[in-house]
Amino acid sequence: MENNALSIRGLHKRYGDKIAVQDLSLDVPKGSFYGFVGPNGAGKTTTLSMATGLLRPDAGSAEIAGVDVWKHPTEAKRRMGVLADGVLLFSKLTGEQLVTYAGLLRGMDRETVATRTEDLLRVLGLEEAAGKLVQDYSAGMTKKIALASAMVHAPELLVLDEPFEAVDPVSARTIRGLLDAYVASGGAVILSSHVMDLVQRMCTHVGIIAHGQLLASGTVDEVRGDSDLETRFVELVGLEGTDQELSWLKA
Repeated sequence: MENNALSIRGLHKRYGDKIAVQDLSLDVPKGSFYGFVGPNGAGKTTTLSMATGLLRPDAGSAEIAGVDVWKHPTEAKRRMGVLADGVLLFSKLTGEQLVTYAGLLRGMDRETVATRTEDLLRVLGLEEAAGKLVQDYSAGMTKKIALASAMVHAPELLVLDEPFEAVDPVSARTIRGLLDAYVASGGAVILSSHVMDLVQRMCTHVGIIAHGQLLASGTVDEVRGDSDLETRFVELVGLEGTDQELSWLKA
């Protein structure tokens, strides 16, 4: 596990009679860009929440660069940055204040925080919005400022839940550029997404999940085989509905 930024072993979570995640294990190698894909309700968010200490598993473990998330949570969380889907930001702060707060909360000195905050806002195209309240940000700007807050302490691993959802093409391209540079410098990213084309273009590794079980994992080339990733995904997960036509649906 020492060569992995994230190692998950036997994670399990049940809600009443429903098994959300069933004995799931996967590895995210250091320096990799890992796409975690599956249909709605597959267990992606539940898995990532357990892996980052946001949700306690019923069984199993998760390690960040060899540090157990639940046995040594403070040390593990120092090594990762998290952009969780649906978690509210402190929207009454300005963008600059939010990133600064995130850095200070990590125990960084104020001068370093100020320098890194300025750098991140510039790279993400948020310099002009630095003094604007986060509550007034667009969806794309909100994703970018949340990403800046997750990266300000230079973590070894970024865990991103649907980072491109509701993001405009310009903001998406900016985010992709920053993530590519981060991985090229030795960082590791695991992101959940529904967009197969994006995962196929950006990611080095992929895991496919459905009904709380990991159906396939490995490099993108290993998982897709002789077809494209979307075709392989459909083969593993199956199609919703049927191929029957609606006779009344006519132009």
